[in-house]
Amino acid sequence: MRFLALLIVTLLIAVAVSTAVVLFFRGPVDKILGRIIGEEVASAWRKFLMFALFVVGVSSGVRIWRLEEFIKPAEPGQLRPVLTPEYWGLEVYRTIIETLGGMAWALLVFFVVSLIAFTLVKRREPMSPK
Repeated sequence: MRFLALLIVTLLIAVAVSTAVVLFFRGPVDKILGRIIGEEVASAWRKFLMFALFVVGVSSGVRIWRLEEFIKPAEPGQLRPVLTPEYWGLEVYRTIIETLGGMAWALLVFFVVSLIAFTLVKRREPMSPK
């Protein structure tokens, strides 16, 4: 039963952190996509990107392989992890950090690709006289 509680808590934390990051970056992503691909298509791409970020955040934060240690049978001579308060605290911290780390990598990829696309768009625009 404690395993299930840990799974639910880590899932809720990963969802909350992912939601906060998605809301925080929604404005900048809108501006970037609007500039690069135009306003009429930008909303669809923003929805996809926000969904992808959310999935990356949750899947990074809830580390299923780590939680599997609690339900698989222990091999002879191997100790099964115990869900102590210290372990809970560590898992909560790991969930937050892993969620942020996964989303940071996804956003880094998006911003690098956006920078390249922005540079290409700027090159194609005619130079305006000053």
